[in-house]
Amino acid sequence: MTQVNSLNNSLPFEQPALDLEQQIASLEKRQDAETLAEELDALRASRDSLLAKLYANLSPWQTVKVARHPDRPQTSDYIKMMCRDFRELHGDRHFGDDPAIITGFGRIGSSKVMLIGHQKGKTTSEKVACHFGCAHPEGYRKAWHKMKLAEKFRLPIVTLIDTPGAYPGIKAEERGQAEAIARNLWEMSRLQTPIISVVIGEGGSGGALGIGVADRIAMLAHSWYSVISPEGCAAILWKEAVEESNAAAAKALALTAQENLKNGLIDDVISEPLGGAHRDPAAAADALQGWLVDRIRELKRFKTETLVRRRYEKFRSIGSEVPV
Repeated sequence: MTQVNSLNNSLPFEQPALDLEQQIASLEKRQDAETLAEELDALRASRDSLLAKLYANLSPWQTVKVARHPDRPQTSDYIKMMCRDFRELHGDRHFGDDPAIITGFGRIGSSKVMLIGHQKGKTTSEKVACHFGCAHPEGYRKAWHKMKLAEKFRLPIVTLIDTPGAYPGIKAEERGQAEAIARNLWEMSRLQTPIISVVIGEGGSGGALGIGVADRIAMLAHSWYSVISPEGCAAILWKEAVEESNAAAAKALALTAQENLKNGLIDDVISEPLGGAHRDPAAAADALQGWLVDRIRELKRFKTETLVRRRYEKFRSIGSEVPV
């Protein structure tokens, strides 16, 4: 298992595994590390077993924290790891280019696709430039224009969702935030080309839906997808967003991948590497790519009119039957 800054950015509930990782790191630095191979193997096995137990029993609020992990792969990371010949496209032809949404042509497996995804940024300057993954109207209009371009060339559309929500500022509202998202919902519902969406981290409210009306929708195992963030829900219901109220809100929102699958809001859950995608981004990208390749192959078999009809029926039926 590949470790990526697991010691530097560990989550509170991971402390027992962190203690083992510190022991492993200490032994690996010793000059006689080769003679301690058996001890190191035993410690690694114990760590992996502990991580498996911890991540198999995450609370909804812990899942939210994993989805926000600073080392969790973002759209740009997945593009580098699973796309060939990627060519980014910019601008919305109205106002400007929003770095919170990346769009471009690329190749996943043997298929040419239009890839669209939220981008949060890694460094402080990148996060500020990307508005922490909260897109402005120009971001959603950029996505819409590129979807229409994909439809013109009959290319499948792949969207990667990772946002706490659309940007809520005054300027965004003045430039038509609600209208831009609403137009995307309308346009995506009738686009005559396959659309596949995956929640790779956070899937918050209309900000997620703005690129999330698809023929097939999946979530990575430790992502979340909901009408509102736990903090926003807690602030409304309990008038304060503290650890206790956030945890209660996360549970009430049924925002985990398994809950969304149970409630019929998504079609599949994509497994993550042991300890989350942030611990082994390459393995996470392999799992995501494999799922995407299968779904692209599946949807290409449908006639255009059948694809659009089934997409309409899929969203029209949500909520008609609530699973027990």
